[in-house]
Amino acid sequence: MSTPVQIWLNGRLLPAEAARISPFEHGLLVGDGVFETLAVRGGRVIGLHEHWQRLVRSCKALGLSAMDETEFATAIQAALSANGLIEARVRVTQTSGDGPLGSDRGAGQGTRLVAAMPLNTWAATEKVCLVPWTRNEKGALAGVKSISYAENVIALAEAKRRGCGEALVANTRGELCEGTGSNVFVVLEGRLHTPPLDSGCLAGVTRLLVLQACAAAGIACAETALPAEVLTRCEEAFLTSSTRDVHPIAEIDGRTLAAPGPVTLAVQAAYAAHLGA
Repeated sequence: MSTPVQIWLNGRLLPAEAARISPFEHGLLVGDGVFETLAVRGGRVIGLHEHWQRLVRSCKALGLSAMDETEFATAIQAALSANGLIEARVRVTQTSGDGPLGSDRGAGQGTRLVAAMPLNTWAATEKVCLVPWTRNEKGALAGVKSISYAENVIALAEAKRRGCGEALVANTRGELCEGTGSNVFVVLEGRLHTPPLDSGCLAGVTRLLVLQACAAAGIACAETALPAEVLTRCEEAFLTSSTRDVHPIAEIDGRTLAAPGPVTLAVQAAYAAHLGA
């Protein structure tokens, strides 16, 4: 993985080795912050406005003041230009800034950071497994793109230990929820479904764009509360995320699926057409 040469930090471009944060940064100490990951393809930032909208929602949920859309877009472009990237993965992070060594916040202005690096590529299909830990759909961070990601780190490490590239989690009701860095769609009896937002899943930007693409192409897709056991009987499944796009799942807990199956292929085509519109 390449290290960015230049980092945008609090309004300034700095060499990566000089872009440092305080040891009292609350994002580091207690995970008090939010982030967005965006994909850039051919110099175009995919879903820029939608990602900014979600950043605002996440900041509101945590009681943080979000950067405005102009600064958001300008900072991203500055990081891309400084690193000479037209195919990139961009990470925008906002935290509450310096704080005490407990959960109380300080009175600082917060930290705003943008890093960009070359866009990673994925294998044509993915293997996934259901891990035993659950997403709390009623928790304070449900649906928030929080930097408190340790649960996802643990779940993904377990998936990797089991030979998979992504972990799926259920919520406390035993319903299918999401992946550690992705949303999930399944095909049951030929019909496409994805967990609703009240399952506790993140309101993925690519998830939203896929739903829009399906609607435009006449592909029915229901937001359905599904028991996690649907993973044992679905005919097709795929993941969505900013860097994965529509990523077919070839194996769930060792069970082989058609990848990509006919519904997934139709969604991939619809999504590509939607982005090109």
